[in-house]
Amino acid sequence: MPITITAPKAVRPSYATADNASDDSGSDSSSDNGADLEGDIPMTSSSRRKEDKSYSIVTPGEVITDDPQWMRGHGTYVSASTAAIVSSVAGTITRTNKLLSVRPLRARYTPEVGDLVVGRIVEVQAKRWRVDVGGSQLASLPLSAINLPGGILRKRTETDELQIRTFFAEGDLLVAEVQQLFSDGGAVLHTRSLKYGKLRNGVFVAVSGMGGGGGVVRSRRQVWTMEAANGAGPLDVVLGVNGFVWISKHVETPEALVAETKSATTGITNLEESVSTTMYSSQNDRIGIETMREIARIRGVVTALVENGLRVDEDMLVRGYHEAVEMALLSGGGADDIYLGGERGEQLAAALTGV
Repeated sequence: MPITITAPKAVRPSYATADNASDDSGSDSSSDNGADLEGDIPMTSSSRRKEDKSYSIVTPGEVITDDPQWMRGHGTYVSASTAAIVSSVAGTITRTNKLLSVRPLRARYTPEVGDLVVGRIVEVQAKRWRVDVGGSQLASLPLSAINLPGGILRKRTETDELQIRTFFAEGDLLVAEVQQLFSDGGAVLHTRSLKYGKLRNGVFVAVSGMGGGGGVVRSRRQVWTMEAANGAGPLDVVLGVNGFVWISKHVETPEALVAETKSATTGITNLEESVSTTMYSSQNDRIGIETMREIARIRGVVTALVENGLRVDEDMLVRGYHEAVEMALLSGGGADDIYLGGERGEQLAAALTGV
């Protein structure tokens, strides 16, 4: 039987409607400037952007404007031949006064000194660990930048190097702080504080690479303990600036245990030794069903916030969690209803933003 092959039909590009495009009369840009900054403009054969508010995405190599009044920002560069501002990434245009930037739709984490990050050990070397923090390169955690068991302050020896996997092994999750940056963008971490170290008794959520303002943002507090509903008890939340989130059953921090014992009884050295030993344990504690259910609910709130382009910080997450608990009680499933995807996630976002 003969087979007839026909030419494929051209795919119609997906454009935003003109009604959805922003039409702010107070915009700094006008038809005289040759570039519309509230919406995006299609790339023509000459790679020149024309005024058309039906587009919302710019692509790498696309000319944004050749008007000399604008300054280039992140995600752009100046063409040597035409002096035009050209996009270097795929994303949306943002404007700050006369500064043009392109916010990428998906981007890797860029470390900064002092950032609190959640990472995963991917490689163990002689005197350091290599940690995946969602950046363009693996971060480094030196053996000299961690707490030794017992809180001993001394120079690291060959014995410590031989026992390096007793502290962190491949696949372990940890929370650390960025201590130093290299010129090539690489980062050095440390876990010298007792509030940092190995993570257990919880669930890991990765929300990095989300553009448009959604995802984890730098805020006043990245780590806190919140009281969960339905008898689940307190839960710990760690929002890594790199977009990695950790939600776990609350366990008293080593700092709190040591301080409490110092003010009450003796035997501080033995307690510090036991606390430091449990810091590197990979064994999870027993977690109740109620606690696991509320951990899953908080995870659902995080993903719902990101999917709807909302920021993830302490205030938004706590408000979103209480709203999710109310939504579950009003539904037929009761407290066991933890689903927050699709329309439920949109309802949650609408309740938080008042839209």
